[in-house]
Amino acid sequence: MTITAAADGSSLGNPGPAGWAWYVDDDCWASGGWPHGTNNMGELMAVLDLLRQTAHVDEPLHILCDSQYAINVVSKWTKGWKKKGWKKSDGKPVLNVDIVIALDAAMQGRQVTFEWVRGHRGHVMNEAADTRARAAATAYQLGTEPDPGPGFRRTGRSAPDPSASAPASEEPSAVTVPPAARAEVGSLQAVMVAPPDPEAEESELPEDYFQPDLFSGAEPELDLPDVDQVIELERWLHGTEPADDPTQWAALLNPGWFRVRVDGGLDHRGDVLSGVLASDLCTLDVLEARRLRDDEVLLLSRGTHESHTTLRTSLWVREGTQWQQRFEQVTRES
Repeated sequence: MTITAAADGSSLGNPGPAGWAWYVDDDCWASGGWPHGTNNMGELMAVLDLLRQTAHVDEPLHILCDSQYAINVVSKWTKGWKKKGWKKSDGKPVLNVDIVIALDAAMQGRQVTFEWVRGHRGHVMNEAADTRARAAATAYQLGTEPDPGPGFRRTGRSAPDPSASAPASEEPSAVTVPPAARAEVGSLQAVMVAPPDPEAEESELPEDYFQPDLFSGAEPELDLPDVDQVIELERWLHGTEPADDPTQWAALLNPGWFRVRVDGGLDHRGDVLSGVLASDLCTLDVLEARRLRDDEVLLLSRGTHESHTTLRTSLWVREGTQWQQRFEQVTRES
């Protein structure tokens, strides 16, 4: 029988008082943290502690994460970093290397699958892990010890349905994912169930992966609500080079589009479409989506690059039937 658990991290200030937690059910969970740490440290440590506490069991482990960074570290990036002596492609040391090395060791010989879910969208298990991770971070902020939880133990209690959401009126937190893609992690064959990495080459995607064409004249096969469609378009922008598809880029950037860069400078539509700007590809976690009006959607996202993370705010407007990004502001997070 597969053990399903949600893992999450939290940091108040990022960096700041930080916490981590994993959750199977109310009788089987754990949390911890540090007086000073980052959100990514918490995301990784939650997975590591879960692996350690279940090291004695034979059942497969299915981990729900709202962090694509954590999934990418375990299923994709670690192998290359290890070959380079725990250095990134730019030659700089890997961040959180002590946790990454421990994760690499803990994954050996384990049958583990990862599933990406949207955070803060009412997913029961993700919300339970998030609440405990934030409580741990808050405890360190107040100078007290967090509740470590009961740890891993078998109970007769049924775990929550991992696909369940909170109230029925809320949008589902998990997105439709492609069929499982096998990724080699050291000597382990791990199955990763998550949205394809925007930085992956097309040949690396599963052959039977289907993604609706949101830009063709035909109606998409998926009847996505407006907000979900905007999220998919935002992901496309951050996963596709302008030079690779200039026509679709031009269709998605409003004529008055501009971006406030990390350094405070401005980029304009013509700069992007002419190819004079450096690549800004990243793995995107949408933290919040808010519909301001019928024809306006505001997104807050975290972009995970190989060497750092950014916080991104973007405004999308609908021109006729076409959604376009009107504005984006980027700040460096770590």
